[in-house]
Amino acid sequence: MSNAITISEVGPRDGLQSIDQIMPLAAKKAWIAAEAAAGVSEIEVGSFVPPSLLPQMADTAEVVAFAKTIPDLDVAVLVPNFKGAERAIAAGADKISIPFSMSETHSLNNLRKTHEQMIEEIKAVADLVARQPEASRPYFEVGLSTAFGCTMEGPIATEQIVRLAEQSIAAGAQELCLSDTTGYANPAQVRDLVKRVKSAVGDDKLNSLHLHNTRGLGLANVVAGLEVGITTFDASLCGLGGCPFAPGASGNIVTEDLVFMLSAMGVETGIDLDALLQTRTILAEALPGEPLYGFTADAGVPLGFESTQNLKAHG
Repeated sequence: MSNAITISEVGPRDGLQSIDQIMPLAAKKAWIAAEAAAGVSEIEVGSFVPPSLLPQMADTAEVVAFAKTIPDLDVAVLVPNFKGAERAIAAGADKISIPFSMSETHSLNNLRKTHEQMIEEIKAVADLVARQPEASRPYFEVGLSTAFGCTMEGPIATEQIVRLAEQSIAAGAQELCLSDTTGYANPAQVRDLVKRVKSAVGDDKLNSLHLHNTRGLGLANVVAGLEVGITTFDASLCGLGGCPFAPGASGNIVTEDLVFMLSAMGVETGIDLDALLQTRTILAEALPGEPLYGFTADAGVPLGFESTQNLKAHG
């Protein structure tokens, strides 16, 4: 288990794309700036999906431009296809991630592509990335979505996931992320699938998990991921989000709860929990009436608790 973990904030993308309200651009900027100031080092700030499909993401290029002005922040975006990757590169994103559903039914519903077509799309995006000047070349990740189960197909065969993971790396992906798009994962499954995929593609090609708390197992699954060498976990402030293209999927892991748990375990995140909790007010004001989640925000931190970030600051 690593003693230093990266938390990738995905709320400005995965959170906002899943709700009906459209957050004003000024509020998005304030949110991103506040999280970066709290010590969050990577934020997925939006997605280059056609605005006709997700009007919540129509201002992603402007959000990227703002986020790029924040020192030491890795600015990530999701892209659905080659055209989205072109837009992301033009905007200057540091990291681009393309979702590749392990369920072909979900892939056809989400991106209108078969598995074979998605591998070709990944190869085209990888080639595009490789043609960029080294100094401005984005990091290219493939998110293996519905890896732990699909609301349309049910369980996905491990052998199929491993095969598609190998094909994604062969097509040019620099790294993979296993995504529990539908909140089906359990800790035993997380440990097994991570080990199987790492064994197939190389230990350094799988470092990230995108987990949901739909059935209350999000943090338990994080611990399982820690035990098998995962070093980056996606989470969403206030638990916003899910997947609008996977019926019944809801509940990203709450960033604040994840930071609290890791800090309580003595795992360094670099994030100041108090500052992070204060960031919730930006969402509360910008998204009136939207449910905001988080046990840590509701209960407060235990008496005598100090985050590892604060302990480090105190020497």
